[in-house]
Amino acid sequence: MIYLDHQATTPADARVVEAMAPWWTRDFGNAASRTHVYGWRAEAAVEAARETLARAIGAGDPREIIFTSGATESDNLALQGVAHAARARRGGGDHLVTVATEHPAVLDTARALAREGFAVTELPVDPAGFVDPDAVAHAINERTILVSVLWANNEIGVLQPIEAIAAVCRQRGVLFHSDAAQAVGKVPVDVAAAGVDLLSWTAHKLYGPKGIGALRVRSGRPRVRLAPLLYGGGHENGLRSGTLPVPLIVGFAKAVELALADLEAEADRLIALRSRLLARLRAELDGVLVNGDLERRLPGNLNLRFAGIDADALLAALPEVALSTGSACSSARPEPSSVLRALGLPDAEVRASIRLGLGRSTTSEDVDAAADRIIAAVRVQRAQRPHSA
Repeated sequence: MIYLDHQATTPADARVVEAMAPWWTRDFGNAASRTHVYGWRAEAAVEAARETLARAIGAGDPREIIFTSGATESDNLALQGVAHAARARRGGGDHLVTVATEHPAVLDTARALAREGFAVTELPVDPAGFVDPDAVAHAINERTILVSVLWANNEIGVLQPIEAIAAVCRQRGVLFHSDAAQAVGKVPVDVAAAGVDLLSWTAHKLYGPKGIGALRVRSGRPRVRLAPLLYGGGHENGLRSGTLPVPLIVGFAKAVELALADLEAEADRLIALRSRLLARLRAELDGVLVNGDLERRLPGNLNLRFAGIDADALLAALPEVALSTGSACSSARPEPSSVLRALGLPDAEVRASIRLGLGRSTTSEDVDAAADRIIAAVRVQRAQRPHSA
């Protein structure tokens, strides 16, 4: 098997598993237990991890890091938390702005808020996948409380102009949230320099464990007010009650630490492998087109459409290569990718598209072998549909 679906998830690094091991058995304490050494050790480990995560994204205060179960919960806490806190305030706003290519965790949450009576604007993107900061500025009104834009798209890998959008939000006095689940550990992320108030991310996209994520909530003024989703104990500054999963938190911090230590070199390596794969496919096949901007995108992401083929049939013909046709988080939905539709692609071209996600374990041999198999499978499918290529 060749694994080329690293945007869906990544294997836990062996060094991460090793770092987590003692916290399952020997140091098993509850971080909220303040009366004995088991709790003290657990609390110290959590706070050390919080400091690591804060440094990783340029947050000034470790207390800004709120642990969650993953980026989906972080997105929900950001959007619902801001909306419900605003509704509770006299004269609070009720309008949110987001983008048509957002992750389902943001879009579905925004649409749920719309059913509660909030106003939601979903902005379009251009054919390359970018939202225009001027469009964001135009969408903001006196009732706007939050803008939410993905840092890096989970399907097409496009890196949005985060700093420019943040500047618009800051000028208008509106909070800015970004889901950076695909970005942290792969491209530089600095919330202070970029001007991001709330940032979601997760461990399993960067070789850490599943089930743990974080939301950065900016401290200082103007204050970011959030209503919690969960009640019962007041953990995490009252924003996320529940016993902290210390082993997962330790693993999260170790994964972030490892990713940042090798970020530039790994990015260069993946870009070279991505270029090798694309060049090979284009040399052997006609009608290979890239979805989304090729330059301003995640190093390991390649989203392609092949003229005259059906992506589901192509994947079925490649059981030894792990690929996808879109977001793993919406794979149960039979309709074509909303992200690719938002680029203006007709359904036939959307259904001819696949996502290839290269990662830490991907080698040049993997890329060459995957290219061989994809080329052969595309040729077979086109031969069966000779007038479609």
